[in-house]
Amino acid sequence: MPRPTAEDHGLSTLSTAEALRVFGGVALPTIAGGVIKRLPPMMAAAEKLRVDEGADRVLRRLRDRHGDGPLLIKAPGRTFVLPLSSADAGRVLDESPSPFTPANLEKNAALSHFQPHGVLISRGAERDVRRQFNENVLETGEPLHHIAPAVAEKVHEEAGRMLELAEVGGRLDWDAFNLAWWRIVRRVALGDAARDDHRTTDLLARLRLRANLAYGLKKNKAVREELNQRLRAHLARAEKDSLAGVVAQAPAQPETDPVGQLPHWLFAFDAAGITSYRALALLATHAAEREKARQDQGPLLPYLRGCQLESVRLWPTTPMILRDSTKDTEWDGGTLPAGSTVVIFAPFFHRDEEELPFADQFVPEIWLDGRAKQHPALVPFSAGPAECPGRNLVLLVTSTLLSALLQRADFTMVSRPRLDPAQQLPSTFDNFSLEFDVTARRPRP
Repeated sequence: MPRPTAEDHGLSTLSTAEALRVFGGVALPTIAGGVIKRLPPMMAAAEKLRVDEGADRVLRRLRDRHGDGPLLIKAPGRTFVLPLSSADAGRVLDESPSPFTPANLEKNAALSHFQPHGVLISRGAERDVRRQFNENVLETGEPLHHIAPAVAEKVHEEAGRMLELAEVGGRLDWDAFNLAWWRIVRRVALGDAARDDHRTTDLLARLRLRANLAYGLKKNKAVREELNQRLRAHLARAEKDSLAGVVAQAPAQPETDPVGQLPHWLFAFDAAGITSYRALALLATHAAEREKARQDQGPLLPYLRGCQLESVRLWPTTPMILRDSTKDTEWDGGTLPAGSTVVIFAPFFHRDEEELPFADQFVPEIWLDGRAKQHPALVPFSAGPAECPGRNLVLLVTSTLLSALLQRADFTMVSRPRLDPAQQLPSTFDNFSLEFDVTARRPRP
């Protein structure tokens, strides 16, 4: 029996029972894992319970019953919208920030704990000014940032130190990787003098933990002010070949608040570390792709960028992309009312077996041969006018790190679940428990 389409049903409103299944099977597990700061015990439980498989089943059943949507979920004082087709999800992202603003209520409540002037929760003229500043500093339109040579040097130095320590015990775990990762991030974002400034990033982590509860905790203004003071000190040093140095040279208007933009850059780099560590697991377990990665050459490292994008596709670090509608919008069969909150559940689209023959496989080539562009809901860095302005900079850092590690060492995954190229990759993958045996590679003759 063919699945009904949106034209058959218009904009369906979910029953109370269906809405509860969406909340219990999709939203609640995602929130429990830590939306702003991942919680290791909850991630371990999510992997064991395979929560993303459960979320996928809930959404597939809704799509089979109601069609591609968008579906409406009525709550007291709120209307939520659930797109179930890649075209609808793509339209929402393409039409940001108006009529679908990224400055959604829940996002505002969470991010204002540590970046109240961040571009993601800014609106109107302030958003335009801050977005332009971000694009200028991060050089959004350029494949390679002008500080790329210095970035690569910093990454290679820290990768070497990471491996020296790992080879002593023959093992690399998340704690060791993450320690080295944050040293890279601080050097790239704040300058080499910030390499061991754990205090700054620890303060940010404390605020992000509070942000997980969004409305549930008061804002810790004292911690936020200390964080901002430390960031101001790094910006005042304006160290060459760091983002802080670029900020010092970038034009800024009174509404910009350059210091207020840095917490989001650091926040985004945290997710990039998680995806890099998972990408290392993919390459450790996929021999053919690992050999291609080791042959990747040049500053752009396109194949390794594809590996990083695949890591985010397979396990999105932003599972729920939120947009609030600022006015009524017409869709086939009905109208989305102004004030609705659109919830795009990225794992559902990234693993959609009905559209993606490679849904549960590691296929870096889709990011090189154009296949990924055929699917508007494959959005590892979001998409549209609100796409992450630091995408290319993040891919520069992560692909360079993967290259540095793979050239110098062999990695054997020793934790479970194992990633098997002959099997479907797990829908939920806990980076915190991931471990490798590490052996130095012998230089080729």
